[in-house]
Formats: sequence, structure tokens, C-alpha cells
Amino acid sequence: AKKVAVIGAGVSGLVSLKCCVDEGLEPTCFERTEDIGGLWRFKENVEDGRASIYRSVITNTSKEMSCFSDFPMPEDFPNFLHNSKLLEYFRIFAKKFDLLKYIQFQTTVLHVKRRPDFSSSGQWEVVTQSAGKEQSAIFDAVMVCSGHHILPHMPLQSFPGVERFQGQYLHSRQYKRPAGFEGKRILVIGIGNSASDIAVELSKEAAQVFISTRKGSWVLSRISEDGYPWDSVFHTRFSSMLRNVLPRTIVKWMLEQQMNRWFNHENYGLQPQNKYLLKEPILNDDLPSRILYGAVKVKPRVTGLTETSAIFEDETVEEDIDVIVFATGYTFAFPFLEESLVKVEDSRVSLYKHMFPPQLEKATLACIGLIQPLGSIFPTVELQARWATRVFKGLCSLPTEKTMMEDIVTRNERRIDLFGTSQSQILQTNYIDYLDELASEIGAKPDLVSLFFQDPKLALKLYFGPCNSYQYRLTGPGQWEGARRAILTQKQRILKPLKTRSLKASSPHPTSLLLTVMGLLAIVMALFFHIWF
Repeated sequence: AKKVAVIGAGVSGLVSLKCCVDEGLEPTCFERTEDIGGLWRFKENVEDGRASIYRSVITNTSKEMSCFSDFPMPEDFPNFLHNSKLLEYFRIFAKKFDLLKYIQFQTTVLHVKRRPDFSSSGQWEVVTQSAGKEQSAIFDAVMVCSGHHILPHMPLQSFPGVERFQGQYLHSRQYKRPAGFEGKRILVIGIGNSASDIAVELSKEAAQVFISTRKGSWVLSRISEDGYPWDSVFHTRFSSMLRNVLPRTIVKWMLEQQMNRWFNHENYGLQPQNKYLLKEPILNDDLPSRILYGAVKVKPRVTGLTETSAIFEDETVEEDIDVIVFATGYTFAFPFLEESLVKVEDSRVSLYKHMFPPQLEKATLACIGLIQPLGSIFPTVELQARWATRVFKGLCSLPTEKTMMEDIVTRNERRIDLFGTSQSQILQTNYIDYLDELASEIGAKPDLVSLFFQDPKLALKLYFGPCNSYQYRLTGPGQWEGARRAILTQKQRILKPLKTRSLKASSPHPTSLLLTVMGLLAIVMALFFHIWF
């Protein structure tokens, strides 16, 4: 069996371990801390070299869209999980597949180097440190699963006067809870998910919270049509097909209508500067209401700071600012790798399909999780790991370096066209398209045409229902016999934690049924007269 080094025991590392075992590889995972979970394991103190979250973090993607493809989350788990609940799922997953025995905790990877005979062997020397002792081992392949929420991006040079500011300022990475911020006037800079979460949470204790944004953002609720999780409604193959085939102007108009359905973003000062980019929206159920009654005030870009005040692009000034929270995102680096392997330029790296360095003679190194899909990261990294392990085994092959470089350039141009040039969108990619792309590499993409004839009930669910990870276990390597049932019963698992009060089933009233039929007829007639007259 080939030996594989897995760097990091967060979500990417755990699923990479399982994929290695599934393919008969021999993995060893190096985790610099004392436990699994990575980003999702809350700790009271910020630690160097480790992701840090605030206590109240809740997932933005629902459990049915976030679970691993052959391991549904427990039925009684809520649809959106507190970080502690998600960590519990990871622990159940690690125990079920006996993954902990492959992990060396409190072990830091210092260097990953190509062996002198790399061009023929594809092997790597991995140097680690544990308890003050350095060790070296040879591996046939390496999976980099160290994440990209570690190095804070804090562009202080863009805020003239920050050196004179007498209050407290910190990066969102350092924020843990609202205690200690009571009665203060707080400025949050940024408009991502962390910025909005922190602004909303602080506004419940602070005297006033301001949120400063350069370009604005769409804001979605986690609750969508009929109360179902937003992503189970938004991420369907049918919807994805429409977004791909309809003219861009129509798609942009439809998205704008959909985003403004909850509230008019222009009225709240949140409408994106370029509202037609498909950049990731904010998922926050409380931000509009906090703005509505003044606890949070939206401000434009900060152009300068004084000892106690903030000056904004519209020349307004907010006095007596006590705290500034820079929710300005992250950058990333790989200090243990040779710079030529995964070179970071302009906050991005050139990797084939976001995974493989194209210039290597042997495809024995893959980055897992260095991506930001418009949907859940968990099924994404799982498919990445499934493909990478089969490449390591020689069951899948990569194209030539020239072809890979051309793909990288084309993909980046497409990303800029869809998502823009913002630093926060560097790793952005379409969701279902990318999942299907990875699944096609290993022969796990479902064949909808065949299914329509063989199993029409399942085919309809696949096409019009939520596109979740179970779909990629129906066929191909790693096929799971429970996949079909998981797809057909997902609605039960969505509703189970909601129905904690038993109700008698109500039958539809005859009058309401009649009104529904009449309404449909009215719509048809209106369309008929619109077309012909």
C-alpha cells in the first residue's frame, strides 16, 4: 500500500483519511494541536497557526447539504448546527470509521520536500516536530489539508490615521464573545458572514454598532420557501441548469428579484455595488431587523481615522468610536512547502482544478479544501479527496502540464467574470458544476438520462430536489447501497428536529382547493391574453 501524509485533522484531513483507507492506501495524519476539528473546534484563546472562531458560530449550510456522502447526520440534529454540534458529528464520523489511530497529535509539519529521485518515484520527505524532537519519514503522496482561515488579512495601510486611534482594534479572528463590549460604540469593517454575525451579536450589548462596507452584499435568510433550509431550495440541478443556459441578463435579473424578495437591499444601504456579480451572499437571519430598529447602522468605506472618530467616503463622521473590528478576511501560505510548489501570488495559487500543482512530474501532491464553493465545503472536499486518492493509485490520470495551465487561466477568467476581482472571491467557484466535474473524474456522476428510464422517481428527486452528497454514491467507485434511500428520505430528516410538538394532520379545506384552481386558471388566462394581445 502507498504511504500518504495528510497534513491537518480538520474536516479536509478527516475525510482525506477515510478516502485513503477506502482506497487501500496507508495514511498518516499530522495535526499540530491536541484534537480534531480544525476551524470548527472552538477554543477560548487564539492560537498561532490555528483557525479561530467565536463561540456563537453556526453553519451557513444545512445538515442534509453538508454531511458526508455515505454518512448522514443523526435525524435529531438541527438543520443548521452550532459549531459544537458539528464537531460532535466529526467525532461520530471519526469513531465510526476508526480514523483516530492514523493521527499523530501535537505534531507540526516543518518541511515537505521532493526526494532526489522524485521524477521517477514521486516520493516526498516529510519533516515533523513533536515534543521538541524532529523526525523525518518518506511518503508516496501528500495531501495538504491545513485550511485557509489562519493568517488574518488586516490591511491597516488602507486606513489613514489608524496609528493615532486611541481605542481598541482587533481582527475578527480575535473576537470570541460580546462580554466586555457592553455600552461601547463599535465599528465593524467588512461585510462578510463574520462581519455581520459579529455586528449583530455586539449590537445586543453595545451602545451602537456601525458596519462599514465598500461594495455592499446580498443578505439571505437561512429560512427559504415553506421554511426549508435555503440551500436545499437554491442548490438543485434544475436551478443550476437554468442559471447556465439562460442569457446572463435574465439570470442576473432573476437573482436580483430573488435576493430582494425578503427586503429591499437598496433601502437598507446594503445593495452590492455590482449587483450582477454572483458573489457569495451573507447568511444572516437578524441583520435586517437590527438595522430596522437602529442597533446596527450601515456606513460606506472608511477613508480615515482620528484619535476617537471614523471618517467615511460620504464625508460623514462618527465620533467616540471605542472599538474597531477588522472583519477583512484571510490570506494563506504554505510555509512547510517549497515556494515553487504552491506559489501564492496576489492572494491566489495556480492549481489544476484547485488541487494539483501542474508543474510536478508526478501527481503525488494535492491541496484539499483550498476553495470557497457557493455551497457546502464538506461534500466538496470529500469529492476532492476521493479524486486525489485515485490519482495517487494511478487509477485516474491528469492531463499534460500545458493543458492544466490553460485550464487554470480559463477557470480564473471565468471566476472573475462571475464573481469579480475582490480579494474575498479569490477561491470562489460554482457549486454543482464543480461537484459534477470532480465526480466525472472518478466515474461517480449520476447518469440522469438512464435513471429517468430505470428509476424515474429517483431521477426526479435528483433533478428537482436538493443536490446533496448522496448523489455521488449512487454509482462508480465507493458506491453506497444506502444512497438511494438517503435521497428519498432526506425530507424526513429535515423535518424531524422541527416537529417537536405533535399536531393532528389537517386536510385541505374545499374552499382553499377551489381558490387554488381558480388562481391557476387566472394565471393561465393572463398569460394567454399577454401573449396574444
